[in-house]
Amino acid sequence: MSHELSPSTPDVPQDSWSGVHRGPLRVGEWVRLLDQKGRRHNFELVPGKRFFSNRGHLEHDDLIGREEGFTIASSAGGEYLVFRPLLSEFVVSMPRGAAVVYPKDAAQIVSSADIFPGARVVEAGAGSGALTCSLLRAVGPHGQVISWERREEFADVARRNVEQFFGGAHPAWDLRLGDLAEELPGATAEPADKVDRVILDMLAPWECVDGVAGALVPGGIVCAYVATTTQLSRVVETLRAHGGFTEPQAWESLVRDWHVEGLAVRPGHKMIGHTAFLVTARRMAPGQRPPQKKRRPAPGAYGSDYSGPRPADLPPQAAEEPLQG
Repeated sequence: MSHELSPSTPDVPQDSWSGVHRGPLRVGEWVRLLDQKGRRHNFELVPGKRFFSNRGHLEHDDLIGREEGFTIASSAGGEYLVFRPLLSEFVVSMPRGAAVVYPKDAAQIVSSADIFPGARVVEAGAGSGALTCSLLRAVGPHGQVISWERREEFADVARRNVEQFFGGAHPAWDLRLGDLAEELPGATAEPADKVDRVILDMLAPWECVDGVAGALVPGGIVCAYVATTTQLSRVVETLRAHGGFTEPQAWESLVRDWHVEGLAVRPGHKMIGHTAFLVTARRMAPGQRPPQKKRRPAPGAYGSDYSGPRPADLPPQAAEEPLQG
């Protein structure tokens, strides 16, 4: 089959850096095949190459030059649906160094941390580049994403994945090796060096709170992504005790599919449950503190068994032992 592209809808401009293409499938693009049992296969289109499965093989040349959204049969009669992968599909199937931020959490981060076109965002760490792709798409070519990663092998995987998705080195991305806790500019940062958002996907984000406070513009947002309740408590209490942030908001999201066939409408047997907790807070202006909470902590919430940070305005009864029933 010829690899010449047929006339079609104009492609998405490259200078938008969306990672998306319109029109016929072309050499070097990645495609996503879905078989009759729901199994997914992702691969790069290479002239003369074959894709093999337990249902025979497909010629890459039979895919190149066709508009996505078609069905094709393999040599052994298996049927496959062919599309370009969406960002949410790409990140769960790409090569991994570190665990990826799942699409449900990346969407929450982009929305709740209000990542906007032109934003300056610091990310720690880069992991395998899954969240980085979402951040770069959100800030666009006129924003900036500075990703700090302590491990060089993870940074290499992230770089390959991000460049694979966007088709090259994204102009808004600055990938750096190092420890964010040591590299943030701190309270002495010049206004031009401050950032709009800081995303913390790391083991001990509470260690960076002072640096984050110095790096964020007034009204900026910090968002922490943590896996355990112990981490959740520590980062929330550290932000609260700092005094320069609004009351932290903490939550998680769960996603459940539904089976729908005629009268058989029920929850799916599998769901994406707990992946991580998210915590957000906004930076106050220098020297300003948020109003004292009217709802007081429960008696004993900060009792003798609690050893973490304590709010400056902690009422006495919160440190007392709760009454035994």
